[in-house]
Amino acid sequence: MTTQVLEDATQSVRPDLEYGRTIERSLAHRSAISEVFVTDVQNVRPMAVTAGIHLPLTHLYYSDHRPRPKLHDSLLLLEAGRQASIAGGHTNAGVPAGTVAIVHAFQFSLRNLSALRIGGEPGPPRIDTDFFGKTARHSGRFRKGRLEQRIYMGDVHVGDHSMDVLFLKGDENEILRHAQRGTPAPLSTEFTEWPGVVRRGAPELVGRDNPLNVVLTEPEFTEGSVSAQVVPRFDNPALFDHSYDHLPAMALVEAARQLALLTAAAAPGSGSTSGSGSGSGGLFAAGYEAGFQRFAELDVPLTATAERTPASDGRHTVRVGFRQDGQEIAELTVTVVDVSHLQGF
Repeated sequence: MTTQVLEDATQSVRPDLEYGRTIERSLAHRSAISEVFVTDVQNVRPMAVTAGIHLPLTHLYYSDHRPRPKLHDSLLLLEAGRQASIAGGHTNAGVPAGTVAIVHAFQFSLRNLSALRIGGEPGPPRIDTDFFGKTARHSGRFRKGRLEQRIYMGDVHVGDHSMDVLFLKGDENEILRHAQRGTPAPLSTEFTEWPGVVRRGAPELVGRDNPLNVVLTEPEFTEGSVSAQVVPRFDNPALFDHSYDHLPAMALVEAARQLALLTAAAAPGSGSTSGSGSGSGGLFAAGYEAGFQRFAELDVPLTATAERTPASDGRHTVRVGFRQDGQEIAELTVTVVDVSHLQGF
């Protein structure tokens, strides 16, 4: 095995990026043009790219948030980073088309939140990406990889993202899925509803207006935790842009965010209680740290449980565990902050 490590892309002269249109949707692994947020990908040096980003001002999913002031959705920036890494991997890092990238872990954090206020952008957004990979000695194919990204609004550094992935061919992914399940995996297009779903929670409890974007059942509160089943709508085009044989990682992240906002809003001193239905106020999910152990299956009930921890310096750190068939399949830690002080910025 050989390891390729390159210098930070920010040390290079940056080419001018185009913002007039989005890239070909297949490069971002999207089916709908409306779900593509990368406008341009340019090489900075081998294994390092920069990408122009389009942040829509109105979007069925990413714009549906109650907290004020209105900031660009953290998951929109995470999704833009994911797309930039996929496109850059294909065009500039030698990752063949048809490669399946399985996310093992990622870290994402935002800073300088005032620069993310919608209507007050300091400049066009871009994402710089460095790729690090291990290649097989005989085939030269990447087997494992890591990417590190820096997110900018103009010249303001607003976020960082890193991700560890495993690269598989399509047939290798099918073998892995069958080995884990023992049976072929069903597709999301075969379902109209999640198994065992009783009733989804009210949108305002998780900072949403549109019921389509609620991914949790009504929560159950105990003294030290909050639990709910994960039940995203299969007709939500942002979460299910195309057919999947598992619950995509971004749907798990959304479930963790909603449960974390609900948990933080119900914490003592937050100005909300579990039964008030007052929503998440000025709470904003500004950071995520995730680890994935198994695929989230579509045909088995999935439960998320958040540990209720006291706020520290106005920040709530909420650990969310996901269990399916008696096993923990993923763990996410969400950092929630109060952005109401930015209202008059």
